[in-house]
Formats: sequence, C-alpha cells, structure tokens
Amino acid sequence: MILVSGQCQSDQQSLLLQLKNSLIFNSTLSLRLVQWNQSMDCCTWSGVDCDMAGHVIGLDLSEEAIYGGIDNSTGLFTLRHLRSLNLAFNLFVGAQNIPSRLANLTNLTYLNLSYAYFVGQIPIENPSMTRLVTLDLSCYQDAGLQLENPNLKVLVQNFTELRKLYLDGVNISSHENEWGQALSSSLPNLQVLSLSNCYLSGPIHSSLAALQAFNHSQSFVWMAMICHLQFQNFFQIFQV
Repeated sequence: MILVSGQCQSDQQSLLLQLKNSLIFNSTLSLRLVQWNQSMDCCTWSGVDCDMAGHVIGLDLSEEAIYGGIDNSTGLFTLRHLRSLNLAFNLFVGAQNIPSRLANLTNLTYLNLSYAYFVGQIPIENPSMTRLVTLDLSCYQDAGLQLENPNLKVLVQNFTELRKLYLDGVNISSHENEWGQALSSSLPNLQVLSLSNCYLSGPIHSSLAALQAFNHSQSFVWMAMICHLQFQNFFQIFQV
C-alpha cells in the first residue's frame, strides 16, 4: 500500500515546530525530531502523517529520548485533526502527570502513552475523546500511575468505540468484580484487554468472554474463575 498525503499546510508546520521547540530531548538519540526542518514539507518529516488536505493526522514520537514534560507543548494540543498519537517509551520524569489538555485532541482514534514515566492520577476531566479505538496507558509496575478517583468506570464510560485497552501496571482502585462490570457495560466493542499487574481481584464478568485477547498476569484470584467461563471467541489468553 502506498500512502498519499497532501502538501503540509503552513499552520500545521508552525504547530509542529512549536512542539519541537517546546520539547527537551537528546538530539544524539532522536531519530525523528532532530530531522524536522522548516525548509522541508512537514508531511515528509519522519514520524508525521498527513491527509490529502495537508493536515497532520498522525504523530509518532515514540522512543525519541524526550525527557522533559509536554505540559507547555501548545503546538501539540492545537493539532485538531490529529487521529493518532504515540509518545511511548520516552522519559517524562520528574512527577509529570498526563496532561489533561490531551482532551483537546477530539479526533484521536489511537493514543499510546505507554512506558513514558507519567505518574499520578490519570486525568478524566474532559470526556471528549469519544472516538478512541486504541488506548495504551501501560506503565512500569509501581511507577506511580493510578486510576483511583475518578476510577476505571468513569474513564471508560464515554469510550464506546474502544476496541483495545492496555492498562498494564496502572494501580486501579476497584472492589471485587466492579472493574468487570464497568468494562462490559461501557465498552461493547472491546476486543483486546490487558490489565497485568493492576492489583485487581475478584471474578471476571461473564460478558468479557467475547474478548479476543486478555492479559491478566499476576492476577492470581482470577485463575480459578477463568476455568468456569467458556471463552468461545478467545484467540489468546496471556499469563506472563
């Protein structure tokens, strides 16, 4: 398949350059940001995808050795046409919370913030990213990322299009089977679920048997419950 994009619009290029200038990253390790140059069409920049109209719709800055925060990255939060954003495996250290301004990106269908050293409560103030299909907020175990107040139920209640959800390592506050009920009632299209090392317990909700893949490693209480469910559509059940 050959992907065709239009010529980058000037305002989109300006926003990307604002983003680059607002980030702190190691230029010797960067493979994408270090190559961004205003003399070139931004739709040809590494890590950038555009539509035919020249709007930036995809941004992949994973493993770019970014070690500062993105709270002040106004250029990023103004990319209104963005559909895919990948910031995984960076170093947002120093008590960096996930910016609530990401909710400005209402056209996102793919969001990956995994293993980027974000900490604190996952923000749910603005439930506007209703088009999300894939959400990955996985983190290293005991990294300090949590989903407690608001909880998992509040996070997913507006993500009715979500098909893939990865929350490995996130400290989720839930009692018994509340987490299963929250997922089954709010995510009718969910196919892939990964909740390893989330400190969850209790039975698995029967409606989750329709999942195609489920990662539940280090969730020992669930093991006995899995034997009693008929996962007719399960292609993969992970027990790492």
